[in-house]
Amino acid sequence: MKRALGVCYYPEHWPEDRWTIDAAQMVEAGLTWVRIGEFAWSRLEPTPGDLHLDWLDRAIDVLGAAGLQVIIGTPTATPPRWMLDKHPDMLAHDEQGRPRGFGSRRHYCFSHVGYLDECRRITRILAERFGANPYVTAWQTDNEYGCHETTVSYSHAATRAFQDWCAQTYQSTDALNRAWGNIFWSMEYDRFDQIALPNLTVTEPNPAHVLAFRRFSSDQVVRFNRAQTDILRQHTDAPLIHNYMGRVTDFDHYAVGADLDIASWDSYPIGFLSDRLEATPEHKARYLRQGDPDMQAFHHDLYRAVGRGRWWVMEQQPGPVNWAPYNPAPLPGMARLWAWEAFAHGAEAVLYFRWRQAPFAQEQMHAGLLRPDAQPAPALAEARQVADELAALPEVGTARARTALIFDYASCWAWEAQPQGADFNMFRLAFETYRAARRLGLSLDIIAPDADLSDYDLVLAPGLLETPETIENYTGTALIGPRTGSKTAEMNIPLPMGPNIPGFDCKAVRVESLPPTARIELENGGAFLHWFEGLVGNAEVALKTKSGAPAIMRANGLHYIAGWPEADTYVDILEKLAQDAKIEITRLPDGLRLRDTETHRFWFNYAPDTIIFQGKTIKAAALLIEPL
Repeated sequence: MKRALGVCYYPEHWPEDRWTIDAAQMVEAGLTWVRIGEFAWSRLEPTPGDLHLDWLDRAIDVLGAAGLQVIIGTPTATPPRWMLDKHPDMLAHDEQGRPRGFGSRRHYCFSHVGYLDECRRITRILAERFGANPYVTAWQTDNEYGCHETTVSYSHAATRAFQDWCAQTYQSTDALNRAWGNIFWSMEYDRFDQIALPNLTVTEPNPAHVLAFRRFSSDQVVRFNRAQTDILRQHTDAPLIHNYMGRVTDFDHYAVGADLDIASWDSYPIGFLSDRLEATPEHKARYLRQGDPDMQAFHHDLYRAVGRGRWWVMEQQPGPVNWAPYNPAPLPGMARLWAWEAFAHGAEAVLYFRWRQAPFAQEQMHAGLLRPDAQPAPALAEARQVADELAALPEVGTARARTALIFDYASCWAWEAQPQGADFNMFRLAFETYRAARRLGLSLDIIAPDADLSDYDLVLAPGLLETPETIENYTGTALIGPRTGSKTAEMNIPLPMGPNIPGFDCKAVRVESLPPTARIELENGGAFLHWFEGLVGNAEVALKTKSGAPAIMRANGLHYIAGWPEADTYVDILEKLAQDAKIEITRLPDGLRLRDTETHRFWFNYAPDTIIFQGKTIKAAALLIEPL
């Protein structure tokens, strides 16, 4: 598929005589894709059964006749007000048991059977009407599963569904009691209908109970999405997509993606820097108008895995957003750089959000490619520039990297269920591992725990709940830990203790979490932060702490790391491993990153100043493309 640009558009927000003008301007800007409909349920069905689809017919005709390819989003993220009258118990409840009410979006519980039936109904209506429309060339299910912390619900519907899930999963309360260790504190159950949700307990709930509930909550998202894809498949051959979010790990994206053709995500670099990233004030100040140099790339590589090679950016930030604590404007050039970085990581399409800034409601402060008065916003010219460059540059392909990072959603839930330290977060550990590798100029693939490792020379497996079976037969260089293999799938300490790899005599027999002021100094400089494990065994000690305790143990190419390295220490450790794996490294200056494709090397300068490196001059907020 040829790389392309697009935009998100809301024809229901504008007078109908404006649609033709907008469509022509989109084409003039070099856009070829347009997403519509994902929030329009109240206009499609103002009252129950009163369908008004003619306006959507006309909008699709206008856009398609102008030469645009249309993506229809099912409108199930925004049920209209009458839906709540019809199903008053459909709302999700927060951890305190309070309903999350009408007046914004995503006001539904994934477990509510009545609302799921309504979603099937509206999906079928749209699929039957537009499934064969030649202008409709892709479909998006719902919008941003998990956004606003809406995956996990503590409603009555969720309670009943969870009890049924437990019965199906464990078959007997005796088996459940054994799996969860409910003999502790006399938590044993006699019937499945006795099992409540793990909230509002006197002290912390059983972590096995919490992890089971998180698995259930993820399964509910998969079920909800599949209800729509099963219907769409009957009426269209167009690819099916969902737009995931950044740093949302509440459900298993791999499992949802298995029912889709393409993964996409919504990329808001400046918003995420402010809202979703641990970093020093100095780091956030330096990248205030660019976003973090690794946050976008991490998600590009993650969603390439979720989409099994096919992925898009469904929403790309074009200017200031409205939802972060602070919302500065991007530096000139960043709307271009972000798009090209996505293409360098294999994106098929990048769509800017949105075409025209709305002058009303919650997102009226969110910039678009047009201002509220329909005049061009700064990012429009950058989109046009990217479109021209795409037309001039041959397809660059997506090369398989030599380094892989294993990322697992169940591990995220496990360490949220029992973090054992306020600073321990699975996403953060994985992201800092990824960042350290990128500082060495490495291109990475992010992969699922069950992925084939045979094509990789270096594998990184930080913080996984269970040690992947694929590690046992892997013959390359690998770094696992900290915390990898330290629990069973039911959140118990395994006996014998982890990481439990045949032929690797290394056990983590003690753990300690560290406050921000504490450091475990290493023998040759550097330190561990946040977390440290006591290792025993006959495997070779490859690195020691200053006090002589094992910091890394290894056997053949397999290494287990006992702590969470500080940033520069992590780079030093990965540099040695990359050299062992015979992978070329390039230590990069602050803010500069690279990505290799099959045919080109892309240099991206996130820094607010010009960087001169290896004879190359790369301006601030700019990129350089070199043929390989």
